[in-house]
Amino acid sequence: MSGLQFSFSGAQLVADPSGALYWPAEHTLMVADLHFEKGSSFAARGTALLPPYDTRATLEALARAVRRHRPRRVICLGDSFHDLGAAGRLANGDQTRLRRLVAAQDWLWISGNHDPQPPVGLGGDCQAQIRLGGLVLRHAAEFGPDAALPSGEVSGHYHPKARVRLRARGVSGRCFVTDGRRLILPSFGAFTGGLDVLDAGFAGVLAPQFRVYLLARGGVYAFRQHQLSVPPEALAG
Repeated sequence: MSGLQFSFSGAQLVADPSGALYWPAEHTLMVADLHFEKGSSFAARGTALLPPYDTRATLEALARAVRRHRPRRVICLGDSFHDLGAAGRLANGDQTRLRRLVAAQDWLWISGNHDPQPPVGLGGDCQAQIRLGGLVLRHAAEFGPDAALPSGEVSGHYHPKARVRLRARGVSGRCFVTDGRRLILPSFGAFTGGLDVLDAGFAGVLAPQFRVYLLARGGVYAFRQHQLSVPPEALAG
């Protein structure tokens, strides 16, 4: 697996094919939207028949990213747990794996809309947001008069994905997306899905011109906005 290096707001970052973001100068690995125990949440409500292995798969992917980059610090950008009861539903083996992973480096949970309260008994610290170097790390892009033109904001929440057409074939996948001021990470969780960056749901979030770093075929590939394809479901509508 090879990552893609890029510059954002003065920081040299690496977009990892797993969906993690590594900041070498700060020895920091960032992930967004793990959504631990999403499968068990849906099963409890009887709304979907999902195999109860999403947390394990997400943990294994996260552990591989940690081994690959060997960070001193890991920052989870919110919605790490699918709901307030998710930590209590962790299987014993998954809970043990997560505790060991958290204990092995400095660990910060950023609170999200799904998990506004810090997890209990799993280690790590919890904050609403953090400023690190020249970047501000939070769960969701901030709006309002004072946040109209953010600079150096890194967030998650939107689960961005994108589609391009290559050699008469459509290729789609999760992606990092940035307009130079905001950088939004893909969702890291195994069952999290995504929102296409050309969807109306992104209106107002990004400046008119942006680029994506698409996760596909074990690598990360850069595309500008004009190279993206409208998703088939949007054309059908």
